[in-house]
Amino acid sequence: MVTPLPRVVLAAPGSNAGKTSVATGLIAALTARGLAVSPHKVGPDYIDPGYHGLAAGRPGRNLDPWLVGEERIAPLLLRGATYPTQADVAVIEGVMGLFDGATHPSVEAGFASTAHVAAVLRAPVVLVVDASAQARSVAALVHGFATFDPAVRLGGVVLNRVGSDRHEAILREALGAAGVPVLGAIRRLEQLHTPARHLGLIPAAERSAEAVITVRRLGEVVAAGVDLAAVLALARSAPPLDAPVWDPSAEVTASAARPRIALAGGAAFTFGYAENAELLSAAGAEVVTVDPLRDEALPPGTDGLVLGGGFPEVYAAELSANKSLRNDVAALAARGAPIAAECAGLLYLARELDGLPMCGVLDATTAMTPRLTLGYRSAVAPADSVLGAAGTRVRGHEFHRTRSDPPAGTTPAWQWSATGPEGFVQGGVHASYLHLNWAGSPGLAERFVRVCAESARSVPA
Repeated sequence: MVTPLPRVVLAAPGSNAGKTSVATGLIAALTARGLAVSPHKVGPDYIDPGYHGLAAGRPGRNLDPWLVGEERIAPLLLRGATYPTQADVAVIEGVMGLFDGATHPSVEAGFASTAHVAAVLRAPVVLVVDASAQARSVAALVHGFATFDPAVRLGGVVLNRVGSDRHEAILREALGAAGVPVLGAIRRLEQLHTPARHLGLIPAAERSAEAVITVRRLGEVVAAGVDLAAVLALARSAPPLDAPVWDPSAEVTASAARPRIALAGGAAFTFGYAENAELLSAAGAEVVTVDPLRDEALPPGTDGLVLGGGFPEVYAAELSANKSLRNDVAALAARGAPIAAECAGLLYLARELDGLPMCGVLDATTAMTPRLTLGYRSAVAPADSVLGAAGTRVRGHEFHRTRSDPPAGTTPAWQWSATGPEGFVQGGVHASYLHLNWAGSPGLAERFVRVCAESARSVPA
């Protein structure tokens, strides 16, 4: 299937160049002009897509070859660009530096990098350059990025953190000789700084009205400093994509039983891939949302529970104070109902977090640490669980500053070489630090829904 889709990738020479602010501002600026923008993020990060989605008014989606496979990148892009409505243009924010990818012995250098995704999508790249400490040297930098990989088409540069009119003139003059168009220049604007904490930016869902104001202002700044018509012309130069649109219903077999599965949301559980919920629905589940900070009980008739990632350590006191819901979750686990928990979900199910009582489903103490655990993982299931049979292989990522201390004899959820056994399989509970995009392993969603349906049938009315 050949599908025309204007698209552009925003990359940078390295992290902290301001590409999230520029990408979010570009999405907001184009949306303000009446265009439907499909927002995407290279890599596993959950936080940036939240700002993208706020700017576009539709979900921000990830494009990560490690998590879902290279062959699904174009179909997932097209899914975002056609669902729920057809988009006019796709804006894709890169990860780290343009050529920085997964560092894993099973893949080649540059795998899952922004350059890799841009090449797969045949999408032109706009390089966001932090010009705050550069003058004529910017031309050498851009020239290097433009010529390093022939598979990557560098279509323009946006100069960020420009100091003055004179500074901008020097940069533009230098880049004129490099042969790469300057599509915009943005001044240093510290008032648009997005607050961060131990795992990066504070999610948009936690900042509420403040985030809306920031996104709108970013759109105004980008509209004033970037040639939007030139960016659109570059995006429209991308050739049609020869790929099918990813369809969750084609990935799974639907259960006729229609089990009700609660999906954790709210400020403490903001990490989740849109495809996971879509696969659960396609597999026959009725997906409902529960906010562990606010809801005092699980939705009536809950047959299974999915607890994704987020920041329970930030909201530990509030989560602990909601004893009614904690008891409800413990009761659900006690009757053997399926529960799938990732990272934040694991912490919530533990006996305590930083000394505060949690659900007590898992006999584990968890706590914050100064050490960041971060990286891609290739994992195998050592035992049968509600997500997969023993031997199931998945690819995921870790991203946390907490530790858990499971007791001896615990059945682990996954095994990988970096740490050995990890997580819990206990009754109907599967809890782990490993984050997964189920689009890469759709059988996980199908099995979970089926087990939820079977569990519901075994519970007396």
